[in-house]
Amino acid sequence: MQLPILAIDLGLKRIGVALCVNEAIITPLAAVLRKNRNQAANEIKQLIASWHIQTIVMGIPMGGDSEDEMRRRAGHFVSLLDFEGVIVHQDESESSLEAKALMKGEIKEIRDGRLDSLSAKIILERALRENT
Repeated sequence: MQLPILAIDLGLKRIGVALCVNEAIITPLAAVLRKNRNQAANEIKQLIASWHIQTIVMGIPMGGDSEDEMRRRAGHFVSLLDFEGVIVHQDESESSLEAKALMKGEIKEIRDGRLDSLSAKIILERALRENT
């Protein structure tokens, strides 16, 4: 995977994002609060442009009943980005639970996207571990 990398944890209300500019540091960014597809895609496009993203790691829940539907949704969302770099699908199973465990009650059901971006960070860590 070429750096810099943007990880995306696609959700219907919030899109978690994390950035890796070198393999030693992965940073969760402010989540995109999704009003509609186009607005969300435009915000992600801005991140891609400002960080000169070469690779997108898209979280997909693999192996479950929702995998095909989530691949379809992820594919549609990525098509809105007009992204010409590398796209990697990474299993996101249990990433939200891992993120909640890391937060250990620091946020009590606050839906501001911090948990979503921490999930994106976990997804990106997995992708780097498995693809390097």
